[in-house]
Amino acid sequence: MKIQNIKRVLCGVGLVVALGVPSCKLDEYNPASLSEENVLTDFNGWKAYQANCYTGLWGSLIGMPYGMVSELGTDLWTFPYNNHNQYRDLMAYEEFTTNSGVVRNTWDFAWGSIKDCNKTIQLSTTLKDGNANDIKTLVAEARFLRAYYYSVLVTQFGNVPLILTDDPVKSLSPKRSTIPEIYAQIITDLTAAVQDLPVTPYENNGQRVTKKAALGLLARVYAQGGGEGLSEGGKSYWVRAKEVADELINNRGQYGAMLYDDFAKVFAAANNRNNSEALFTAYGVDPYNPSYDVFTGNSRPNLYLHYYPKFDDAFGTSDIFRRSVNSNTSNAYYGRLNQQFVAPTKYLINCFNATYDKRWENTFATAFTNYSGEQARASLGTSIPAPANVTYSAATVTLTAAMCTKYGIDPSHVGKKIYPYIDVNARNASRNATWQYIPKVWPKGVTTGAITALQEVPNANVHPYPLAPDENRFFAYLSKEPLSVDDKKARAYVTVNIDDLFDMSDPSGSTYKANNPNNGLTPASLATLFPAMMKFNHNFDGAWLGGNFQQKLGNIMIMRMAEVYLIAAEATLHTNGGGAAAAQYLNELRKRACRNPGDFNTGTGMQLTTATMNDVFDEYARELCGEFNRWALLKRNKAFETRLQAHNRKAFANFSPAKHYNRPIPFTFLNQINNQDEFGSNGY
Repeated sequence: MKIQNIKRVLCGVGLVVALGVPSCKLDEYNPASLSEENVLTDFNGWKAYQANCYTGLWGSLIGMPYGMVSELGTDLWTFPYNNHNQYRDLMAYEEFTTNSGVVRNTWDFAWGSIKDCNKTIQLSTTLKDGNANDIKTLVAEARFLRAYYYSVLVTQFGNVPLILTDDPVKSLSPKRSTIPEIYAQIITDLTAAVQDLPVTPYENNGQRVTKKAALGLLARVYAQGGGEGLSEGGKSYWVRAKEVADELINNRGQYGAMLYDDFAKVFAAANNRNNSEALFTAYGVDPYNPSYDVFTGNSRPNLYLHYYPKFDDAFGTSDIFRRSVNSNTSNAYYGRLNQQFVAPTKYLINCFNATYDKRWENTFATAFTNYSGEQARASLGTSIPAPANVTYSAATVTLTAAMCTKYGIDPSHVGKKIYPYIDVNARNASRNATWQYIPKVWPKGVTTGAITALQEVPNANVHPYPLAPDENRFFAYLSKEPLSVDDKKARAYVTVNIDDLFDMSDPSGSTYKANNPNNGLTPASLATLFPAMMKFNHNFDGAWLGGNFQQKLGNIMIMRMAEVYLIAAEATLHTNGGGAAAAQYLNELRKRACRNPGDFNTGTGMQLTTATMNDVFDEYARELCGEFNRWALLKRNKAFETRLQAHNRKAFANFSPAKHYNRPIPFTFLNQINNQDEFGSNGY
């Protein structure tokens, strides 16, 4: 299949600008010198314009801003090392105003894309040519996307204006629609999309939405509306959510949907561009595509780095962490880790029984390593880009007495070596010097530095769990299971118990220790570490943006099949279906997450016989943490008060139920309308 990029059309100036979405494309159509009226009544011109409906997915809606808006302020995420600074509005409901930048960005991208969906749908009835089935499919895509954007808006902002036509004269006195009206329209759009979208994507273009996406989103929307107390045809939305979820689960083969049999496959590098579990995906740009350009790449999300600690803050400039050869600002394995704004709460960490649940090490990095570039040195010689020109010797640490004293490593390990876990190759993916850093793993016990020993692994971000006492490829380890003093003495690397990172004066587990001399850590700077959520740190050939180490180019799943099972369990409990029935849905996810399949039903706790809503909350956390749904989940279950009090007192202290169940209407919008007082800011 020939795969190219969708193009964004800026009609009115007769210009087609490449947006650089990766895997596939709508055929390029350049209506130069034609009027907008002629272009948009011609099928090819209209078809090209239709690509604008996807713009919000490529922009910041599904990148860092919406990633923050959809997850923070919940029971899962808090400030690292008591760094009560960035995102205090989202994270702790402090100083939350209509000027919140990431909230405004979410609003702007959703509204902007709805406008394009409306125009696409409206113009479809005026086309002078085109195949009727093609038109029907493209309209169904636009209706699906309009429903998605409205689902974001109504969930985050409550009752917003419901605008379904493209009016060239924009109203300066918009009126809010009711919650039932908005949900009814979303469901109308999604029902039509389920009917008219194909099972396989239009023109085999993998970035286009299909029938399974519409069914999945319909189940999600019914669940969200269920939390609003809505009903349809005598049935509660919760009943409808379960019906739709069951339809997709029971007939998944018919819709081209599936659930991987092993959680490790969900975020495996080889599955990023073509993920079988994904229902709905925001496609990242592909630097190997001929239409790729650096400008396009610079619009990609940098969500991953917000969930990682800054190694420069925790370790010395050139001792156990080899900053001199692979620094935070140009690290060809981790990327540029210079944000460290979001850390998991103790509740989220404790959700994982890592002894049996492999989702732990496939979600969080807790062992940290240096990397070498022997592959790059062998393949490129003197032409290696600087981040990859690291010899195996330079990446190897020899423990000195000073290092052991500084990091609390037993002095018996002086003279031992810590080798790199990763080696990277370097490949220029395009004419724009988009260097790719392709990782392989040095096997444990092989210390020659010979690249013939390197191994390919499904996900280079995943490290062995638990880290063995004699492990010699990692310089630091955050242990989920508390290690005794004697356990730590056996290890020739920095070892910190994760429990010791938390301030015990906060029993909810939402406060990390401060970086100060009295925090009990050796050295005190280790308080800046925390488990790093790795889901968005795409690390494969085609995922890197050249010299911009803050941004990654991989696909981001907006919804995947696992969520449908979780919705089914949640809806079962809301419709009095019983805990045993709900447990069966959760067990499908728990079984594939079981580290050893034989342990599933042997009293390990992985198999459930019954389930409560707390089990559902926990399973959402294990399976989907970080994946754009936690804030919506707590909202529809009216659970902020109870769950924040129990698991995130940092957020609970300032949470106001009268206001914080909706985000603020952005000042930029209010400042542009004539009835801002009447429209209101949602109480902000």
